[in-house]
Amino acid sequence: MHTIVLATQKGGSGKSTLAIGLALAARNAGHTVRLIETDPQGTLSNWQSRRGTAEPMVETIYNVGRIESRLEQLERGGITLTVIDTASGVSAVTAAAIRCADLCLIPSRPTITDIESSAATLKAVRAWQKPFAYVLNQTPVRGRRIDNAASALGGEDAPDMNEMVARPFISMRNDHQDALASGLAVGEYAPTSKAAEEIGQLWRWTEARLNGATRERDTLAKATFPPALTPRVAQRTENTPAQPLPPSGEGLTPWDACL
Repeated sequence: MHTIVLATQKGGSGKSTLAIGLALAARNAGHTVRLIETDPQGTLSNWQSRRGTAEPMVETIYNVGRIESRLEQLERGGITLTVIDTASGVSAVTAAAIRCADLCLIPSRPTITDIESSAATLKAVRAWQKPFAYVLNQTPVRGRRIDNAASALGGEDAPDMNEMVARPFISMRNDHQDALASGLAVGEYAPTSKAAEEIGQLWRWTEARLNGATRERDTLAKATFPPALTPRVAQRTENTPAQPLPPSGEGLTPWDACL
């Protein structure tokens, strides 16, 4: 069984929507899938209540001691993929989920605040030496700021950016939210849409990572912080003047400035 964990420090990055989309895409590819929610906000649980009993089912786990044992039970029960949606921030439950992950996906909108705030999550992922990738989510449909954000996450000294940043980037499209409100994944709600196509491509990229189509874990564990995630940003205090951000042109403007 493979376990994917979606985690990031900042709220509003679209973790739950991505978890649902990937879970259904994996199920369509032949996996037996279980969604696990560790976020008390309950986005997945509310989605399940609108959905009814259709697969993939959602389980809630808020106790840090239950995650590993439950994953073992699911594997023995024939589940081939578990997708864990975590709360914002880095809690003990999120850390336990990361420790059990085969791949950590770190969603980030293409804004400097989202990129900077993912440093704490990246630190936790690297502490357990887990393979990871950023998912640029809720991006404008077009514009230079998307590639600029991807470059900021990858960095010149990081491993191959094709391994650090998942492809494709997931554009902001109404179909994602309409599907969520209907108790569906976007691949069910609008199966021929661009939104469904992007999620399908993201699943295929993710599956390749899970199947070992990248470098070994110890190489990933030695990855340096991307330039936008240097410790000085996270450690700045009120008495320390703000340091200038690395130049990145349009990439540091808000994602919605182009809408």
